[in-house]
Amino acid sequence: MLGAGMVGVSAALALQAQGRAVTLVDRGQPGRETSYGNAGIIQAEAVEPYALPLSLPTLARMALKRDNALNYHLGAMPGHLPGLLRYFLNSRPAKHRAISVTFRVLTEGATAAHAPLIEAAGAGAMIRREGFRQIYRTRDKLDAEIREVERLSRDYGVNATVMDGAALAEAEPNIKRPMAGAVQWNDAWTCSDPGGLTGAYAELFAARGGAVVSGDAASLTAQGAGWRVSTADGPVSAPDAVVALGPWSPALLAGFGYRISMVRKRGYHRHHRCAAGPVLPLMDADHSAVLAPMRAGLRVLTGAELTAEGARQTPVQLLRAEAGAAELFDLGAPVENEPWTGVRPCLPDMLPMIGAAPRHKGLWFDFGHGHQGFTQGPVSAAMLVRAMAGERDAVLDALAPSQARFA
Repeated sequence: MLGAGMVGVSAALALQAQGRAVTLVDRGQPGRETSYGNAGIIQAEAVEPYALPLSLPTLARMALKRDNALNYHLGAMPGHLPGLLRYFLNSRPAKHRAISVTFRVLTEGATAAHAPLIEAAGAGAMIRREGFRQIYRTRDKLDAEIREVERLSRDYGVNATVMDGAALAEAEPNIKRPMAGAVQWNDAWTCSDPGGLTGAYAELFAARGGAVVSGDAASLTAQGAGWRVSTADGPVSAPDAVVALGPWSPALLAGFGYRISMVRKRGYHRHHRCAAGPVLPLMDADHSAVLAPMRAGLRVLTGAELTAEGARQTPVQLLRAEAGAAELFDLGAPVENEPWTGVRPCLPDMLPMIGAAPRHKGLWFDFGHGHQGFTQGPVSAAMLVRAMAGERDAVLDALAPSQARFA
């Protein structure tokens, strides 16, 4: 198993439960990369993937950098455009509805799939089961979201509560200014340390007899009828290798002839000391930011930035998000001098690739979960187990790494 984020660790546990001997290989500690930096929300309510906006006014605001949901660097855009174009075409209503049929399977069962792992890992103290809130300063934006809530409730049975300004003020007494209201998404669970939860799952895997070793996935080579990778403990060989490297997966697989288009959305966060912060995690719709209470402090998280791989930090979205958070709470000093940054690995069809590599026996894919790897890890793991057992159905076929899904 190459990659010890939430997706890789969950897959290792699921394969281990089937009686397989599994070695989990990562260059760092489990849960310290992309899985560390998210909002810590297990989004069982997220039955549809994030689509690109189709309205011209919204696209114009983003192009002019007037919407904090997106920042971009013009010089990096040629590398993003092929994937973005396919992403845009898949965001059209009919395509998006078809994709959502598969996507919802990965999220609706997320809390139920995490629950036994949370219990077995002794990680219950990190978890709250009360949902999160999406807050609005103006009534027009709240009304638009209420219409969306009504649609999701009607079409999918999503459980959400609409709160007016008074109800929100009672539920979140530390908010300093009047708000139009909020939507509370009741199906979600939240975690105060997403990297810590991933690490707890890895410890559970090790306690059950699994091996967790430091190694470089780039050393993966075919060896006879199987695969070999170099680690700090020496070479590891196995008949099967699973690539669960999130945003680093395409680079590794390019060496095996697979051209995988990925929209790499960079995000930022920073923790602040905040004595009187939000009761539940809040999504500040006006600033495209999430304010999540964490063990390390109040985590302020941003929308997406499109930039070149390895480019220097340009946290303009974070600065706006922090300014918005300071309007709501008495935001204290930042815990870190420099913000954390990581990449959300989004495939143009908004679905992860889970299944067998088309041209290499024993090579398996489990990556491309976009914004939802933390949510979908254990459900994706169950899908991988089924694929490795030779099962087929409409969902597995949609997730499989077929030629049509490559660049």
